[in-house]
Amino acid sequence: MKKTFSILTLAGMIALPAAAMAGGVKAPADISDGKVEELAQQVDLLQEELARKNEIVTENDEKLQAMNETLEDMESKLEDMDELLEERSEAWDLASRFLLTGDFRSRLDSYSATGADYLNPATGTLESGREYGNDTLLTNRFRLNMEVKATENMKFKGRLAMYKTWGMESYARNDMNTWWPQFDGNSTRTPADNALRVDRAYVNWTNIGDSSFWFSIGRRPTTDGMPTQVRLGVDKRMATASAQMEYAFDGATLGYAYDWGNESMGSGRIRYCYGRGFENGVQWDAATYHGSTDIFPLDDTDFTGISWDIMETEDRLLYFQSFIAMNMFMRPNFLDDDFHAMMDERATNYTEGNLYHTSAVYQAKTGDYTYFLSGGWSMTDPGGHGMFNDYATSMVMQADGSMMPNPNWRPTTDSESGYSLYAGIRYDLPGMGLKIGAEYNYGSQYWIAFNPGHDDLYLAKLAARGHVGELYMVYDLPAGEAISEYAKTFVRLGYQHYEYDYTGNDWNTKPYDTDDAAMMTASLSMATESGSVVPVDSADQVYVTLDVFF
Repeated sequence: MKKTFSILTLAGMIALPAAAMAGGVKAPADISDGKVEELAQQVDLLQEELARKNEIVTENDEKLQAMNETLEDMESKLEDMDELLEERSEAWDLASRFLLTGDFRSRLDSYSATGADYLNPATGTLESGREYGNDTLLTNRFRLNMEVKATENMKFKGRLAMYKTWGMESYARNDMNTWWPQFDGNSTRTPADNALRVDRAYVNWTNIGDSSFWFSIGRRPTTDGMPTQVRLGVDKRMATASAQMEYAFDGATLGYAYDWGNESMGSGRIRYCYGRGFENGVQWDAATYHGSTDIFPLDDTDFTGISWDIMETEDRLLYFQSFIAMNMFMRPNFLDDDFHAMMDERATNYTEGNLYHTSAVYQAKTGDYTYFLSGGWSMTDPGGHGMFNDYATSMVMQADGSMMPNPNWRPTTDSESGYSLYAGIRYDLPGMGLKIGAEYNYGSQYWIAFNPGHDDLYLAKLAARGHVGELYMVYDLPAGEAISEYAKTFVRLGYQHYEYDYTGNDWNTKPYDTDDAAMMTASLSMATESGSVVPVDSADQVYVTLDVFF
């Protein structure tokens, strides 16, 4: 049909010039039937091409429309995603700002002790010291550390801790009275229940006024200080350096960081520290009603002093600290209300005086050897109630065997000084993942370590008035590749031997010579009556731990 229509159209086009010729106009001579046919074919081809082009244009229009619809849909989805990202970005930002690390420790201890020889009160004969022991004591400890920045120069740091004995939600039995019941200074350092307690919580404000000064306030990181980390198998120190002091307290620090200007001396930091170890609360004025000379029997116990990293390089550290503990309490407020009430029934709690404490430590690493040397000095400054009181002579036995107060007894108001020495060395065998170490410490008769937050489970190692030797090894477990830079897994095996020259480890009672059998009789009697530590002549402790840092 198309061809017929095209021929008719072409015929019409030819007829027009024919009519024109009839009118006297001459037609072109080269128009012929063959030519018309050829032109008709060309017209058909052009029409077909045009139709194809129209189809393509239509198809492209449809595709373009579909693409536009797709783009509009994608734009809508992108808008939805943007809204979702905006909603979640705050949560993601919050999570990314927190650094969470921690450690878990399972520990087994085997302990035995021999009490000091004493005189039998009934016969006056010399009796061998009592034997004490616990074949196995198992504990679990979990600690979770956190860090987060509030601003560029303000950072919060905290640590939660749980420490308990297997099979117990309280203290295990201890006939030696060597537990320090939980109080503010050791609440996360003594195994008790499975509560997760705040061990550390403080903020650091650094770069104050674009200077090298910083300020810190809160629950202080004053346990596990150097050089403790050496025998604990940790490469870096875990707290502010605190030589021969283990006491968790609340306080504040103003510090200044400096650089010695040469590589051999490195850098340093000096801190002025203040803290509170006991809050006396609201008390009534006893003098108003009873004429008592103890107007307020208890005062706030405050700490203040200097903590100084004199020089620190990658492999050396020289540290010095000196502080005064003012208005030392006879005993703290214990977490256990029943125990606290029992102690109040036995004796009134008083402020006893001040304690001065100075110590220093030098730690260095040479090749595969790490070693340290530390020394400490303590001095009491008693008030009217005395310190290191000779309670063994405060009572006099009567003819009928009963005990009566000694009318001539007086509190000890003289100052007493003590000192300690502490040294250790560790040899690392990196190829075997093994570390082997040894430590020794000595304390004199009146030495006070000020470490109720110790981690020695029974009697505090560094508070001993006598000699303590320790051998240990640390083995890195082949537990696969570490997941993070904080990851570390190892076991520790150690042995400690204690030889006591004098009793006690605090500032309340006079340290008696463990070779004085008569005084050991009195000390044993006091331990029975008041709950103080029994006089120990020697002790042995074996421990093994599994430590996992993550």
